[in-house]
Amino acid sequence: MSLLAVERIKLLSTRSPWWCALVALALTTGFAALVSATLSDASGLTVALTQTGSNFGLMVVMVMAALAITTEYRFGTIRSTFQAVPNRSLVLLTKTTVVALLAGVIGELAAFGSWGVAKLVQPASDLGLDSAAEWRQVAGTGLIYALAAVVAVAVGTLVRHSAGAITLVLIWSLLVEKMVMLIPKVGGDIYRWMPFNMAGHFQSSGLSSGGDGTNPAGDMPLGPWASLGYFAAFAAVVMTVALVVTHRRDV
Repeated sequence: MSLLAVERIKLLSTRSPWWCALVALALTTGFAALVSATLSDASGLTVALTQTGSNFGLMVVMVMAALAITTEYRFGTIRSTFQAVPNRSLVLLTKTTVVALLAGVIGELAAFGSWGVAKLVQPASDLGLDSAAEWRQVAGTGLIYALAAVVAVAVGTLVRHSAGAITLVLIWSLLVEKMVMLIPKVGGDIYRWMPFNMAGHFQSSGLSSGGDGTNPAGDMPLGPWASLGYFAAFAAVVMTVALVVTHRRDV
């Protein structure tokens, strides 16, 4: 518990997590307000549309998670931590847990905040969470943010440089997975198995409204909860690699 407290203090005593949280919340709720305000017909507003800014918030949270570990390498504080607690795996897993929990909280606040703002802007709209798909779209955001934070911390541990880690996680999630579809014949099949595409499928499956992130490559091979499990497994694999590499190299 003392190590958890230490990592919590280290994370929340710096400015970057607070700024990232504020930016993530502002982006997600801001997009929800903008989309809601531009609709002339309240009946056209759906739960999926209220979450239009979710991916922007996700990118900010991943930046926050990457910075949480890379700044320790940059300023050398990770050496002191490893000297105090020789079990490097325990240190990294504790840090990852703290960062993932914060990311999950930000995700839930962003999702329900966006949903609430949209309802305030268009009070006549039907935004009831009446189905499992709609609950996944909103409440599932925290799960995706938390797992994405695990991926970002792992990448930051491997790269150890803020600019490189941030660039890698953003380019992969925003560009590389989409570019896979350009591969002739097999691109669409490969894209279906891309981790962030699977994460999006977990949230958007069962929703048919525009802006729901429908997979352009066709039907997905797994159901929504299995897709979340796939994304979680991907995060676990990347973190495992990061733990092995950390044990084998000097700080």
